Amino acid sequence: METCGIFDIKWNPVGSSSCQLLGQADADGYLRVYKLASHSDGASESAGAITLREVSDVKVSTSMCLYLDWNPSATAVAIGISDGSVAVVSVTESGLSLHQQWEGHQFEVWTSSFDCHLPHLVYTGSDDCRFCGWDLRDDPSSAAFQNTKAHSAGVCCITKNPNDPNTLLTGSYDEYLRVWDMRSLSKPVNEKSLCLGGGVWRLKYHPSIPDLVLSACMHNGFAIVDTKSSMLEIVETYTKHESLAYGADWQRRKLGNDNADTAHVVATCSFYDKLLRIWRPLIKNCA
Repeated sequence: METCGIFDIKWNPVGSSSCQLLGQADADGYLRVYKLASHSDGASESAGAITLREVSDVKVSTSMCLYLDWNPSATAVAIGISDGSVAVVSVTESGLSLHQQWEGHQFEVWTSSFDCHLPHLVYTGSDDCRFCGWDLRDDPSSAAFQNTKAHSAGVCCITKNPNDPNTLLTGSYDEYLRVWDMRSLSKPVNEKSLCLGGGVWRLKYHPSIPDLVLSACMHNGFAIVDTKSSMLEIVETYTKHESLAYGADWQRRKLGNDNADTAHVVATCSFYDKLLRIWRPLIKNCA
């Protein structure tokens, strides 16, 4: 399927009430949503095949859509935009509609993430080095907090711990992974940090091992970090890519019930060499 440039793409949350949907943040300023559909009718070669088809789109901005995140119920998508603004799009059976939009930052908004425990909150990070929280109960959204001092370079990614409502991670061009205590929402506390090198572009929690995080570190490959340690600990690195390390995620289900070697599988991808690698981390001690 040929499209314009894609900055981000995500499935709707597992367990949400809607069908399987794929959201796409486009370089032309659109949010597009695809549906996973089966061809069960007829006796053609495609009978029984699973395909993606576009079901809706909405023009969000004349600038580029850089990042998207679904809320837990898959009824809304938060979008970071290259002109510094943030948008929230409503998702209904009838299609997509722009619900809120506001000027949140001075430069590119690299990340815009819903709080999975408090979905009326959206966190954003930008090239202006600011880490912000926004309350969607106000229209336009009002700032719950703005941190301008912790990051010495752009904030690339923000991830809430799915198992701990008080813990959140940020990653930055300044090469640091930071752990935040969110119990004081008006003034989150940066509890600890770890230099991963190369710029922390993506952070993904393991689907079944609490506090284990996969990181894409741009110029320094990939790292798996144990975040429950008091000092944070890198438990494994992967450096077989020869270009910018950008994409990373865990296999969401085990490939085998009895074989520990197949319990953890990772997919990583890099930029200029257009390379995808599938590999098995040696993290049995963290299970």
